Amino acid sequence: MIHRTLVITRREFAAYFSTPLAAVFLVIFLFLGGLFTFNIGSFYDRGIADLRPFFQFHPWLFLFLVPAVSMRLWAEERRTGTIELLTTLPFRLGELVVGKFLAAWGFVLVALALTLPTWITVSWLGQPDHGVILSGYIGSALMGGSFLAVGACLSACTKSQVIAFVVCVAACFLLLLTGFPAVQDYFNGWAPRAVVEAISSMSALTHFDAMVRGVVDARDLLYFVSVIAAFLFMNALVIDWKKAL
Repeated sequence: MIHRTLVITRREFAAYFSTPLAAVFLVIFLFLGGLFTFNIGSFYDRGIADLRPFFQFHPWLFLFLVPAVSMRLWAEERRTGTIELLTTLPFRLGELVVGKFLAAWGFVLVALALTLPTWITVSWLGQPDHGVILSGYIGSALMGGSFLAVGACLSACTKSQVIAFVVCVAACFLLLLTGFPAVQDYFNGWAPRAVVEAISSMSALTHFDAMVRGVVDARDLLYFVSVIAAFLFMNALVIDWKKAL
């Protein structure tokens, strides 16, 4: 099973670099990441050797760039009609779903890996807490994976990549929304504390911010893993349902 999943992963991962999509995504991600970190994030003006200005903009970069990666995962297969051929190959549906997801996630991880010179830069300028930086990278990787799982599921629902992109942006924004201080302050005014904490716990932003601060809690890891698993399971259900129509 693992071997067949890796076959799909290698095929899909190579497909990203056979089109201009890879170069466009990587250039935009690196450019915007640098712009937000060093200009908007006032990296040098802060005088602190950390990468918090770098990581705090990742949710908003991922909000638009990750759906651009995930929108083609299944929508393109459905549009061209190759999904019928793909599902007749000697692969289980779960292997196809996981393989495609891992390929897309691997591509996003490549983009993150290309930002390592930023870590080297801050290490040269000062003495940062490398554990906190590593925690931030883990949080970014998990958030990217969560958004990809959402996007993959929604991509399986439509033949239009544009629709898949727009709906994925909206869905991922909802995952972030409950973590906004304004939203939490609104519920703090009248809702019981337990309700406020429950709403906050549903936000990817809340769990991501904790990891950016260097707190790697099992609950944060479980949250991201659960989101990925849940949407990949729904992805498989959608494809199976569409195949039966």
